[in-house]
Amino acid sequence: TCHMGVAFVSTLRSVASWFVPVVPEVRVAILRTVLYLFVIIDIHLFVRDPIPLSRHPELYQPLMIERLFQLPPPSVPLTITLYLILIIGCLVAAANVLPRLAGVVVAAAFTWWTAIGMSYGKVDHDHLALVVALWVLPTVGVIADRWRSVERSAQAGWALKCIQISVVFTYFLSALTKIRSGGWSITSWPDSSILMWAIIRRPHGLGQFLLPYPELRHVMQWLSFTAELTAVVVLLLRGRALLAAAVFWMGFHVFTVAILYIHFAPTAICWLAFAPLERLGPWLRRVKARRRERTGGR
Repeated sequence: TCHMGVAFVSTLRSVASWFVPVVPEVRVAILRTVLYLFVIIDIHLFVRDPIPLSRHPELYQPLMIERLFQLPPPSVPLTITLYLILIIGCLVAAANVLPRLAGVVVAAAFTWWTAIGMSYGKVDHDHLALVVALWVLPTVGVIADRWRSVERSAQAGWALKCIQISVVFTYFLSALTKIRSGGWSITSWPDSSILMWAIIRRPHGLGQFLLPYPELRHVMQWLSFTAELTAVVVLLLRGRALLAAAVFWMGFHVFTVAILYIHFAPTAICWLAFAPLERLGPWLRRVKARRRERTGGR
């Protein structure tokens, strides 16, 4: 019984250390800056239509989150206010100033903004990881020395782990959705002609060259589906194996852009939660030192 108790406690500690690893806080400081600046890009390039859409209340179909919190229907004054809050809040949060207050404000405003943008007939799953990231980053609080911090904490590790899980589950849940839409048949989606339909629907890019090759399209669908279904394995990888997985998924997103002009930029940027960002500062300082040496200190 004593040995079982020790084993149980050891297992709990292992699980806790996986969910709440102690990592350098500078990772969160850098990731904050990148993600909050990306949100400004996102509301101009990707989810950019809440303001014009709010002029058509007859088309508005609120998502569950809007119904759950009884959010008012969008209007032009409301969406313009959200836009201004996001711009100001992101600039403040990107500088790691008032990280809790500014972060929560940005998280709430961006969640509402994206909900509005996706309440008019099309819901994209590529924003899952970004929305989760915006909600968990404020939990870390103030980071001393910001981008030069040498502190390590479990708070930073927990926030990064949440983002990592949401990145991976973006793919895994996509695979489950494909299985469900095919009547819970695991072969329905990969054996279908969905890629041909998508290429015909978007007749541009390199996808048109795949139309004469149905066998190749089916192989590509099976590879994509299998990768999504097994994406959770990424959470167990370390070192070069994790790097290989990241390169694979970045290549996957480049491929979908080239073939279908479908991007996953919000998901792709959140892959930085897996990266050892604390190495960026020392690397930049070494680059600057080498330049000074070559120029003779000028």
